[in-house]
Amino acid sequence: MSDDDATITPYRDGPYIVRGNFTVMDQDGNPIQTHRKTIALCRCGKSQIRPFCDGTHKLVGFRAAGRDERLPDVDEGPQPRVSG
Repeated sequence: MSDDDATITPYRDGPYIVRGNFTVMDQDGNPIQTHRKTIALCRCGKSQIRPFCDGTHKLVGFRAAGRDERLPDVDEGPQPRVSG
């Protein structure tokens, strides 16, 4: 991966952070101006400036993992029984 490649990182309980060279387009194919090399995209759906994040996820208690949620969570497996 080069320094110019775009990366998208989901942050736990927060937005997607997009870094690098990218273009944000609306559904009709028109570019949405960002004027930045790093942006935050809303994941909670409550931002007043969608598709961008305005921090509302904190107010509404949005919860999401900061990783690939298709993978099993290693911390949520069955717990061993403790006898005694």
